[in-house]
Order: sequence, then structure tokens, then C-alpha cells
Amino acid sequence: MNQVSIVNSSCNAITQADTVTGITTKQVRILHSYFNVITTEETVDWAAQLIHLGHQGYVCTVNVAILMMMSRDSRLQRFIKNAALVVADGQPIVWASQWLARPLPERVTGIDLIDALAKRAEQERFRVYLLGGSREVIRVAAAKLQSKYPRLDICGYDDGYFSPAEAGDRVKAIRQSGAQILFVGMGVPRQEFFLEEHWSDLGVSLAIAIGGSFDVIAGIKKRAPDWLQEAGLEWLYRLLQEPKRLWKRYLVTNLQFIYYLLRKML
Repeated sequence: MNQVSIVNSSCNAITQADTVTGITTKQVRILHSYFNVITTEETVDWAAQLIHLGHQGYVCTVNVAILMMMSRDSRLQRFIKNAALVVADGQPIVWASQWLARPLPERVTGIDLIDALAKRAEQERFRVYLLGGSREVIRVAAAKLQSKYPRLDICGYDDGYFSPAEAGDRVKAIRQSGAQILFVGMGVPRQEFFLEEHWSDLGVSLAIAIGGSFDVIAGIKKRAPDWLQEAGLEWLYRLLQEPKRLWKRYLVTNLQFIYYLLRKML
């Protein structure tokens, strides 16, 4: 993306003028990443304008776990740094921005973006491709999105369980579908590295890595109630659903986040 940036060193913020879409947003630094000061609705407006202008860019939704992963994975950090937009996928990051006097307006989650962009895509006839999950999960997720938005043009979908040798076939299918929006849900950092390696060949205008959102859309996993989301405890709800798989990740990343945040504040 072509951008003009003005740095305000007193608050560690950047006012970013996107010369492609014409939308000006501010970025603020929270620990290991810059985040765009933007709402879900503004993100959808930006995405629609990007597509109408025929340009390309990818959006990164960064939660606490990804933010901590960036501290030890330079490749992931570089990929996120080069994103057209970086949004805060988690209430704790929004709180941290407020404590550091660099407030973000709201959390912008991957699953909320899928729904909001699917609604806009139905209205404006954007073509959408879904990649990730098991064959059954992605089939059900596509069917449920189609049921909710009957005029949505889902031009293709495929599972995320493929070998490196098979990646080329997935890329070819996406390109030939004519998709303008690509949702990739294959887990971090595999989904990010897939986009990094094949970005120039995918042919899409917009891509978003959305983690395990297809499982939620398909009804395999439940999303936390609104009050838990607002309390910043969505991670705890996920942990209770998959304790064996997630306990170590959340214990380590949450403690790391608190440590880095306290060190920054002090």
C-alpha cells in the first residue's frame, strides 16, 4: 500500500494517509505492533473502497496470543508490519491502549469482520472465497453464510488441510474463481505464511486471516457470551472448551502480556 505517515513521537502514534484508498487513519503502537485506530464499520468501508479501486491489501487481526508470538517470531512480525490494516482482536489490547494513553475505539475481531464483510459483499456483489478448516467444517460454514446472506457470491471454498506440495492447487483455484475477498482460517502462523508465500499469485483484492472462525460459524465451537467478551474473558471461554489444547498457550501468553505491559507502563 502507498502511504504517507506523520509521526507524533510524544504519543508514539502515526497519522497514516493511505494514498490508494484516500482514507486517513491513525496508528498507535501497543508493545510489539502498530494498530490502526479504526472501528469494524470503518474497516468494512475501507475494504469496499479498496476493492472498488482495484487495489490489493491484507488485514491482520491481532489478539494477545499473536501479539506475544510476534515477540519471538520475526517472520510473523514482518508480515503483520506489512499489512494494509492491523486491528485489535481482543478487549485486553483495547484496554492496554487506554492505559498507555493511545486509545483504540473498539476491538475488531476476525469473526465480526467475516459477518460484516459478507453483508457488504452481498450488497455490492463482491465475490468471496473461504479457505480453511476441515472439509465438513468449511462446507457447513459456507452453507450457513449463504443461508444468512442468500445473494452472497461464494465463488469457492476448500479445506485447510493440505501439504506444501498441494498449496499451488489451492492458489490456482482461488485465482481462477475470480474471488475479490479471501478468508483464510488455518491457524497462526500457518495462515499468515500461506498468504505471505502466495500473495502475488492469489489475485484477490483483500485477504484476512481469521484463525478458527470457521469452526464457530459452522457451530462446532461456541463463541463466548457478550458479557464475557466485554469483560475481556473470551479467552477463558475458549480455554474451558479446549483445556488440553489451550491451557499452556493462554497461561504463557497472558503472563507474557501482563509482564510486557507492566514494564511498559512503569
